[in-house]
This record gives sequence, C-alpha cells and structure tokens, in this order.
Amino acid sequence: MTQKVALVTGSSRGIGKATAIRLAKEGYDLVINYARSKKGALETAAEIEALGRKALIVKANVGDVEKIKLLFETIKNEYGRLDVFVNNAASGVQRPLMELEESHWDWTMNINSKALLFCAQEAAKLMDQGGKIVSISSLGSIRYLKNYTVVGVSKAALEALTRYLAVELADRNIIVNAVSGGAVDTEALKSFPNREELLNEAKEKTPAGRMVEIDDMVNTIMFLLSEQSSMIRGQTIIVDGGISLLV
Repeated sequence: MTQKVALVTGSSRGIGKATAIRLAKEGYDLVINYARSKKGALETAAEIEALGRKALIVKANVGDVEKIKLLFETIKNEYGRLDVFVNNAASGVQRPLMELEESHWDWTMNINSKALLFCAQEAAKLMDQGGKIVSISSLGSIRYLKNYTVVGVSKAALEALTRYLAVELADRNIIVNAVSGGAVDTEALKSFPNREELLNEAKEKTPAGRMVEIDDMVNTIMFLLSEQSSMIRGQTIIVDGGISLLV
C-alpha cells in the first residue's frame, strides 16, 4: 500500500502513452485506460512491465459517468490508492460551427469536460495522502481554430474546472493544473480535416524554431507532478514555442 499509483486516461497512444511510460520510469505503478485501442493499451502496458512496474489495463469511455465509477472501483480493488491522475483522454467533432448538431456537442463536452469533474471526484476519494491532477488542454480554448468550435469550448470548460478543482480540493492536499499544447503531430491530429495546414503553420511560424513535440508536453506534465511545482495551483501552462503570442 506504499507503492505510488498513477492513472493516465487515453494512454494507449500519443501523449498519454508517453506520460504513462515516463511515470513508470519514475517508479509509479500504472492504470492504463483506453476506449477503443486495446492493441495500443497492451503495447503501453508491455513497455511499463518491461520497466519492472505494474500496469492495470481498464477499458472505459470516460464520457460515461457509470463507466467512470467502474474504472475507479477497479483501481480501488487492485491498488487501493491513487496518487496521480492525468486527464488526457479526449475526443471531439471537427466541423464548421453551422454544421454542428446536438449529438456532436454532447459527445465532445462529455469526454473533454464532464469527464474531468467526475473523474476528479472519484480520484480524490482514493488520494488519502494527497495527490496531483493534471489535464491536457489546447490553444483552441483561448484562440480561434478552424473547425474547432465545440472542442475549443470543451477545453475552455476544462480549464475553468481546473481552477475550481484546485481551490476545492486544496484542503485534501490535492494539486490541480493543466497543460495546453500547440499543434503536436500525434495520431489524434490525423482526425483534423485541416491537419496539414496546422502542421505547416506550426513549422513555419513557431518562434522557438520548431514544432512542439510529445516530449515537450510530457516534460511539463512531469514538472507539474513534481514537488518543485507544489505552489502552482489551478493554472494552465501553455507549451507552444511562443506561437500563440503572435495572434
């Protein structure tokens, strides 16, 4: 019961997978969550186990509150505790504003926003010794991005929730923050209808001289999970190489 445990939602690929592996290298046992890619989840778990750490795989759509409860019940039964929750799972409909339907709104808001609230509630119950919660946001929360209306709004809600959670969970010694990234060339970006446009803009315009990479995001996540950041609360740290400064 002294071994530290971390949950990373959506950890079958991309930033979630890289974060889970980095946490394993730091000595955490992991909960690998996925909704569709079982193969990716198994691959992530295998890499973690090769590092000598435990990896519990749990399939759950975090946009469904009942599935969230089952996810955390499984964690409680297997590990009995939770120290870190990285709220990484995301989805969303990418369409022009006038083409959005109610189902698109509900799907995107449930996974990207509602999930944080109800996962955080359950995570807090398992963080008896305190803990850290870090969510992944994007620049669409504060800037206009083409076809990104409902996703951007859902990420803005996530950042607002981060502030509220940071205050209301502080007395439990739970620290809550978020990381917002510029365009990162991950599997998730392939769902963007204007993917090439986004990538080309990031390559050409980022003041830092290169695009944001997965490791840039993971490094910031790990900093927020460390003791060095204990007085950073309710903040969204932007990792974009300075591109948002040009707007």
